[in-house]
Amino acid sequence: MDFELSDDQRALVAAAEAFAAAELAPHSARWDAEAIFPVETLRKAAGLGFAGIYIGEDMGGAGLSRLDASLIFEALAYGDVAVSAYLTIHNMASWMIDRFGDEALRTRYLPRLTAMELIASYCLTEPGAGSDAAGLQTRAVRDGDHYVLSGGKAFISGGGVSDIYVVMARTGGEGAGGVSAFVVEKDTPGLSFGARERKMGWNAQPTAQVHFDGVRIPADQRIGQEGEGFRFAMMGLDGGRLNIASCSLGGAALAYDVARRHLADRRQFGRPLREFQALQFKLADMATDLEAARLMVRRAAAALDRGAPEATRLCAMAKRFATDAGFQVANEALQLHGGYGYLADYPLERIVRDLRVHQILEGTNEIMRVIIARELYR
Repeated sequence: MDFELSDDQRALVAAAEAFAAAELAPHSARWDAEAIFPVETLRKAAGLGFAGIYIGEDMGGAGLSRLDASLIFEALAYGDVAVSAYLTIHNMASWMIDRFGDEALRTRYLPRLTAMELIASYCLTEPGAGSDAAGLQTRAVRDGDHYVLSGGKAFISGGGVSDIYVVMARTGGEGAGGVSAFVVEKDTPGLSFGARERKMGWNAQPTAQVHFDGVRIPADQRIGQEGEGFRFAMMGLDGGRLNIASCSLGGAALAYDVARRHLADRRQFGRPLREFQALQFKLADMATDLEAARLMVRRAAAALDRGAPEATRLCAMAKRFATDAGFQVANEALQLHGGYGYLADYPLERIVRDLRVHQILEGTNEIMRVIIARELYR
């Protein structure tokens, strides 16, 4: 059991940290305030391999591991949580095509996805099917050598902006076994989008509903076989949960560092705040929670990489713990700043707003507990 990073992994972290410091952090406040989706910056990230981290090298991807991806996303999120989180979604949608698509589908889309010439979204959640994802009602009806999609998706990151949508739709009966996966292009007739959602955080990426009104697509844009889509989606979410947990680590690490410097610089009652034991204990707990969360995420990533049977449970545990701990660390960092933490002049209120949704998406943390409890009896 070796907890040290390899030389290659340290180089990956250094590259991601340098990109975050130069290209993300200086613009993060403005992107949030003005709701700017920085597509050109994302394409710069793609130039470093960050748009296809665990996509096959034959398709322009970096061919790296899930542990490598966790390291990269943690480093990127230190610069901007919302933009880094969007990059995780693009990677997840692209991976589903790479892992389960046939050669023609992979060749058609992946070289442009890994370069971010095309931007991808993942479409599972519906207005009436959130935590009960297997209850989705969007339908795909076979019509000759085409499918016709009808229904709608909700809370879709990139909705209205992304070029392709990896869509889970019902081709068979009720339940998980009736769901298939498809690639739908943005300009397909019948595809439309709701207004951009007004959100608490994640303002640097757009979120909208996606509507399918008789959307007709060729049958060769189905990913895998009929009835396999829900399994693909759940496998994608194992990695997606690690990615979003890693973004929580990065955002919380920034909040912690800002708070640690503040306690050293700020003086009250004639001495630095860091000399007050109550505040020392608070900072100690924050550091401990971050370290514990980081270890859980990396252990789960290693399990996913080796195909361990307990990987789904460990991914759910890591996602639940790291996103809860990340939000709590950021919230405590804000509290340690007093009124200053509440001001937009400091990054803390933005980090708190951005990290809050991580406890909801990729499966709520309540659903993570359901998964964990279910796996305990297998």
